[in-house]
Amino acid sequence: MKIISQIEALEKLKIGKPVIFQTDTLPAIGCLPKFSEMIYKIKKREKNKALILMGSQIDQVLDYVDNDARVDFQKVAEKFWPGPLTLIIPICKHKSLNFLSSENTLGIRIPDSLTARSLLLETGPLATSSANVSGLKTSFNAESVSNDLPEVDLLGPIPWEECSGLGSTIISWVKVGKWKLVREGQIPISKIS
Repeated sequence: MKIISQIEALEKLKIGKPVIFQTDTLPAIGCLPKFSEMIYKIKKREKNKALILMGSQIDQVLDYVDNDARVDFQKVAEKFWPGPLTLIIPICKHKSLNFLSSENTLGIRIPDSLTARSLLLETGPLATSSANVSGLKTSFNAESVSNDLPEVDLLGPIPWEECSGLGSTIISWVKVGKWKLVREGQIPISKIS
């Protein structure tokens, strides 16, 4: 298990290497969006499965949101972020990422983890996924994650703060004023709608 500092993590990310870090829900593997291919390769993840864009604050990710969804996005984001909620929205026509869904939508999240947000504040938004081999159970602590993905460095300090072990609630924007539940996680849908 190689534990690295935030400075080392920034250097790794700049050259296209992914880094594993704690979040409030599950440990995440992340890289700069232009290197997202690395996550698919390391996780053995199918290319038709989208990744999540994770940021440190709403201003960092707002430019990715299509104008039609922007007001609804800001309203929900300001109420629940940072926290265990992923918002799937149509991507702005001026942005292009190679890890979108087939519907040209993007999942965005701001975790309630100071370690994660501190890293994301420095790097800008990262392409992310849970830190596990696709299809296998997700590990919750640094040692187990390192056993699952030994080739990826872990952001210290270790031990990490305890994560919830429950994925984020995911909602998808349908039209002005309307969201649909994709997956219920820590936040019950009744609190969102």
